[in-house]
Amino acid sequence: MVAPGITGHTRPTKVKKQAAAQKRKRDDVDVEQLEAAVERLDPKNETYKDFTDLPLSEPTKLGLKSCHYAVMTDIQARAIPLALKGCDILGAAKTGSGKTLSFIIPVLENLYRLQHIGMDAGLGALIISPTRELAIQIFDVLRKLGRHGHMFAAGLVIGGKSLDAERQALTRMNILVGTPGRILQHLSQTVAFNVDDLKMLVLDEADRILDMGFQRDVDAILEYLPKERQTLLFSATQSKKLSDLARLSLQEPEYVSVHAEDKSATPKTLQQNYIICPLDEKLDTLWSFIQASKKSKILCFFSSAKLVRFVYESFRHMQPGIPLLHIHGRQKQGARLDTTAKFSAAKYSCLFATDVAARGLDFPAVDFVIQVDCPEDAETYIHRVGRTARYNREGRGVLFLTPSEEEGMLKRLEAKKVPVELINVRQKKRQSIKDQLVHMLFKDPQLKYLAQKAFVTYVKSIYLQKDKEIFNLKEYDLEKFAGSLGLPGAPRIKFLKDDDARKRKAVSRQELEVSESSDEGEEDGQPAQKKAKTVRTKYDRMFERQNQDILADHYKKLVRDDMEGGAAASADQDAEKEAADDADDDFLAVKRRIPAEDDVSDIESAVDEATSAEARGRKVVNLPGASQPLIIDSNRREKLLKSKKKLLKLKDKGKKIVYDDEGNPHEIYELEDEADFKARGLPEEQRKKYLEAAREEVQAADVTDKATAKAKRKEKMRKRKERERAEAEAAAGGVEIGDEGVDALANFRADAESGGSEDEEDAPKGKKQKKWFQSDSEGEEGDRKKRAKKAKTEVQEPQTLEDLEALAAGLLG
Repeated sequence: MVAPGITGHTRPTKVKKQAAAQKRKRDDVDVEQLEAAVERLDPKNETYKDFTDLPLSEPTKLGLKSCHYAVMTDIQARAIPLALKGCDILGAAKTGSGKTLSFIIPVLENLYRLQHIGMDAGLGALIISPTRELAIQIFDVLRKLGRHGHMFAAGLVIGGKSLDAERQALTRMNILVGTPGRILQHLSQTVAFNVDDLKMLVLDEADRILDMGFQRDVDAILEYLPKERQTLLFSATQSKKLSDLARLSLQEPEYVSVHAEDKSATPKTLQQNYIICPLDEKLDTLWSFIQASKKSKILCFFSSAKLVRFVYESFRHMQPGIPLLHIHGRQKQGARLDTTAKFSAAKYSCLFATDVAARGLDFPAVDFVIQVDCPEDAETYIHRVGRTARYNREGRGVLFLTPSEEEGMLKRLEAKKVPVELINVRQKKRQSIKDQLVHMLFKDPQLKYLAQKAFVTYVKSIYLQKDKEIFNLKEYDLEKFAGSLGLPGAPRIKFLKDDDARKRKAVSRQELEVSESSDEGEEDGQPAQKKAKTVRTKYDRMFERQNQDILADHYKKLVRDDMEGGAAASADQDAEKEAADDADDDFLAVKRRIPAEDDVSDIESAVDEATSAEARGRKVVNLPGASQPLIIDSNRREKLLKSKKKLLKLKDKGKKIVYDDEGNPHEIYELEDEADFKARGLPEEQRKKYLEAAREEVQAADVTDKATAKAKRKEKMRKRKERERAEAEAAAGGVEIGDEGVDALANFRADAESGGSEDEEDAPKGKKQKKWFQSDSEGEEGDRKKRAKKAKTEVQEPQTLEDLEALAAGLLG
């Protein structure tokens, strides 16, 4: 029998590992007592202030104690008891009121009582956040609160991270926090991701998730989730639309709004102001404010990522004396996390951001929230200013409004119970940075390009806004705004140009005619007078239209007016008119006749057409290189004569011709007629005939070549014998052979006929050149060996005593 604590391994298992294994099984949890205590909760009749008043498990109590949470906020006191009892909740509370704990504690407790732990249990709770930063923040709170005894496996899935690593870990998750896009990607692509046993669904910043930006993703996610679940929705501004509630399958939801009766939708410790600032003075005002608040923590909101980056780069070059940071949606995930961590840890800093940092992020001790660009609606304003004055701390928000935005935005804020107060900027302390921006853009082309993109994206953000009462693009002075960015002029924007063209098309032609006539009257020096109204029928309006092809100017020139001719109209014209009328009476009129047989060639038909065109008074032009003449029947056709490129299309295509050995021209690719080819027999027989004919030609050419070579050899032999005979005669007579003895012209002709001079033929062969791989030493050694071999072959056997003496003398040197 094995002793207790000893396994089959060579070493005994450690006591700590045994305790961990027993702890993960957890048979001694107080689930029944917790269930009974939760059943006794009465949230509608009783009030709860501290976390100790709630029936929570020991791991949750330890987590709250370690994080120093003791007293519940208003939203927590009303939402947590209802969520513990399993109710669906619509929670709305001001920013910074502790909504994150309002759904994290119920998630931990409900899964704890169900013992939804381990890989076999599957996914129990899904928490969806609109932004990555908020999802990371929720996951950090969940990890800090649940690491003191809870055995759940929690995970974070957001964009910008490895998809494969998330897939491997998803099968073990019990609680999942993520963004809609990445969650939907895993639901549709990860096979092992099972959500059939989901118990709870939480939507943080629900108004943003249910907005148009995430509507498709959320609808697709809900198709995967089971209908029987608990759903919790939390936001600073909650939606109560029946369409949203029906999409989420909420069952008798409890609406928890702790600040609905308050006079303000924002915290009482938040001081809110706005200033009237023209568009071209915003950067000057922002720079002056940063200079006056260097020992503060400032968060500035802009409407586009390009504008954030331009302001950050330009202000950083001017060195304001305070650390600058920037964050927007086009950054990589690592850079965004570093920026949020630096701004949270900084004591004095200025962060330029888009609305990606407007929701849910908890930056500690933010002093000012500056909204440089007007928010799209009152809800966005509330979320932006909610980054300060959190947890009963003090804060201040400043909103920059142009004169055209003031009236409409104040109405929206008043409807949402947002109190704002107008303040003025001291002009003496306002500094202008326009000259510095112009100088920087002149020196740095990349910064100038960034300024142009910032201008375009800002104008596009205004153009795409739905609330035209606040955002009317015509009310903005874009030229001055471009100058405030340091640009020499406003860049051209394509969508504005298209919009103007669309408006011009929408204007009626009658208004255009009236405006043109009034302009002409004013140019003549006389004020435009109103014309007397005359009765105009629909036929008058029809004939005044100029955009129809049949009434265009170039067509009018081709139409014969019978009224001008009067009685002078000939009988032929009347006959043509009658024939045309008869043709119009037919139901099916012949537009074009295509002959069935090729009786008449194309050239003849073209000539007939040209003659008929000349008869009708049209101009006919014969183009060089074109088989058919060009008929000029409109101004557009006449303009074709001025363009060489367009005339090439009317000319016939050329044919490439090559010449054979006999000098006969033919096309580069000539295809024989198929009938003629078949008439000569089968392909194999024709191949054999071709080979025999080619062989005979080669043999005949071979005989001719051999005869020519034989004649050349005979001529060469004759010339050599003549030369030898002449040399022998000269040697016998002792006379040098010069010009008189030998006919030089005859020798030259003989050389030319034989194809080369006899000197070249009889000349001894020169020294053979060395190969590329032979060195000089190898060549000399080879010559030496050849000479020695030649000497050996030339030595003859001595016959007499004198020969022996001569041989011995040669050997002795």
